[in-house]
Parts: sequence; C-alpha cells; structure tokens
Amino acid sequence: MARPRSPLLSRARIRDTALDLIDAEGMDALSMRNLALRLDVKAASLYSHFPTKDAVLDAVANLLTQQVDTSGFEHGWRTGLETWGRSYRASLRAHPNAAPVVAAGTGRREDFLSMADAVHGGLVGAGWPPRYATMIAASVKYLVIGAATTPFASGFADDTRVYLDRYPNLVQAHLIRGHAEEIDNDSFELALGCLLTGLEPLYLSVAQSPR
Repeated sequence: MARPRSPLLSRARIRDTALDLIDAEGMDALSMRNLALRLDVKAASLYSHFPTKDAVLDAVANLLTQQVDTSGFEHGWRTGLETWGRSYRASLRAHPNAAPVVAAGTGRREDFLSMADAVHGGLVGAGWPPRYATMIAASVKYLVIGAATTPFASGFADDTRVYLDRYPNLVQAHLIRGHAEEIDNDSFELALGCLLTGLEPLYLSVAQSPR
C-alpha cells in the first residue's frame, strides 16, 4: 500500500498547526480553510476532528494552559501565586498572538478549568475567603495578560529626535528598546511583588482557618 502523501491528521497535529499559524500571521489569519491549506488537506477533513474553529481555539488555549504551573500552592498562597503568575506569563509570552484566546475565559476548556480550580482551591485552602480568592486570581490574570500582550517598549521610538523638543521628560525614552526584555521582566516582577506584598496585611485581617 502506498504511503500517504502527508502525515495522517490528528487533533494534536491540527491544534499545533493552528498555533503555528496564529504565531506567524495572527488571530485573524486562522480559519478552517487556511488551516487546511497549511495541512495540505481538504477543509472538510478537519471537521471530523473539530466541529468548529472555536473548538480548535479551545484546544490551543488548553495547550497553552497545560504549560502553566500551579504546584506552588503546596508551599503557601504567596509561593503559589508567584509560581502560577510567572509560568502563566511565560506560556503566553512565548505565543503573544494567541494570548487573546486564553484571555477570553474558561468556557468549557478542561485544562483551563483545571488550572482555575487549582488556583482557587490553593487560595481557599490557605485561608482566603472564596470571594477574595476569586478577586486575587482575577488580579493576577489581569497582570499576566497585560504583561504578555503589551510590552512596555513597544510604545516608544528608538530615535531620540522624536522626544528632544516636545517631550523633555522622555529624553531617555529612545534607549528603552535596547533594554526591552530586561524592562519588561523587571516591571512584571515589580508589579507581581507589590501585589503580593500588599495582600499580606489583608490576609491577616480576613484569613479563615486553612482547610
């Protein structure tokens, strides 16, 4: 029997190709037709694996979520949030074009729901009341999504002439692009650290007996 001209389709291959397409061309480029072209198959053949494009996006979101570490809650709520926040950002930062897929929410995404369950359970188990646990998880998510999708340096030109005459307080702004990764990393760590340090006195005032 002759070998197939291209590898057999699978959910994992379709999902990974969708992520590659999003990485290369952005969210707007993803369609079942474009995905089929990349896989060198007919678009109809995709539907036996994924009924809709949204189902493909769910699979992509689950893949990125699988790379997020929630194990730190075994060592306390602060360590848990640090580990979760850093790994969450790293996963999205590696695929910034796909970050809106994850940011859209949990829906029925099993891996996303498992992550959310682990974070909420880790916070409540450490003594945070459920309402605070929800708000804290949301706050870290807002921080992560912003850090992953809007690098600070992207807002500044690397030409000093842009700033010299009209913006005297930004005369060093042209240097930012040369230190973009350092600035983004340090800024995220500053924001996360300040958030967690600010939560500590609140924890002392609202904490319940850990489960």
